Amino acid sequence: MESVKILLIEDDKKIATIVKRGLEAEGFTVEVSFNGTDGLWLAKEGTYDLIILDIMLPGRNGYQVCGDLRESGDWTPILMLTAKDGDLDEAEALDTGADDYLTKPFSFAVLIARTRALLRRAGGRPPVPVEVGDLRIDPAQRKVWRGEVEIEMTARQFDVLEFLVRRVGQVLSKTEILDGVWDYDFDGDPNIVEVYIRRLRTKIDEPFGRRAIETVRGAGYRLATDGG
Repeated sequence: MESVKILLIEDDKKIATIVKRGLEAEGFTVEVSFNGTDGLWLAKEGTYDLIILDIMLPGRNGYQVCGDLRESGDWTPILMLTAKDGDLDEAEALDTGADDYLTKPFSFAVLIARTRALLRRAGGRPPVPVEVGDLRIDPAQRKVWRGEVEIEMTARQFDVLEFLVRRVGQVLSKTEILDGVWDYDFDGDPNIVEVYIRRLRTKIDEPFGRRAIETVRGAGYRLATDGG
């Protein structure tokens, strides 16, 4: 079986060494870059199953690296490491295109759990396309279309949308979305769901003049049965 390849972009050599050894002990193949410029080059030149990306980097910071990759059409799952425990860091990481974040200091067990969760989400899904009006998702290819227009999104954005699509018409609370999409014990702010919903609206609704994702005040969110 081919090894899972991870790119770790972390300028703290002590942390990078510890994380690399730990991931390799779990059976992953790990390549390390100590600055954002070189890390971006490696990400574009190589093929990786996951990128673990620190925010505070010399050269190009994590936000810039993540944004550059997404703008170039690279949707490799990204787990961003945030040094500060603040909603703005987390929100900016997700807005830039990261699929998940982990606040330093973190336990290695949590890092492994989130790594495996992202890898599971990125592969091996039931190949059953689902259509809601002219909104269509293909879990096998992890692709989304509005009519004939293909819409690019991160792995986590896809997961949230798929969860809404498969429960079309149901009102889902933030907690239900977290429980359904994140398959580990989420210890962050549940309001982070709002970031994903906002990003999804800018991709599947606003460019097409639609309002498919509805906010049900005090209850949660619902995907309209006609796809908006």
